[in-house]
Amino acid sequence: EVQLVESGGGLVQPGGSLRLSCAASGFTFRAYTMSWVRQAPGKGLEWVSSIGDGAGWTKYADSVKGRFTISRDNAKNTLNLQMNSLKAEDTAVYYCNAKIRTFGNDYWGQGTQVTVSS
Repeated sequence: EVQLVESGGGLVQPGGSLRLSCAASGFTFRAYTMSWVRQAPGKGLEWVSSIGDGAGWTKYADSVKGRFTISRDNAKNTLNLQMNSLKAEDTAVYYCNAKIRTFGNDYWGQGTQVTVSS
């Protein structure tokens, strides 16, 4: 079965750093565009960042540009998000997403909680 498992979340102080990972299985990971999407308490889903199937391009939401870095390792079927200079407004559940438009597939992980607080 298709699985996306996020890890690395936790409690961190403002200005701190955290690295999230997403382990993928059950599909051809290298063929999919990967994204991080987050949801703050009581809020809707907010797109954070995306990376192309071959890691040839990356995109970031304005709110995280310059602070977050998305990466992938197709040999290990993993997606990562390095988060630096964290702010209270970054507090959310972070979800890993895999999408391939030609097949209409859209897969989601269970999410990992990130809490930024002093």
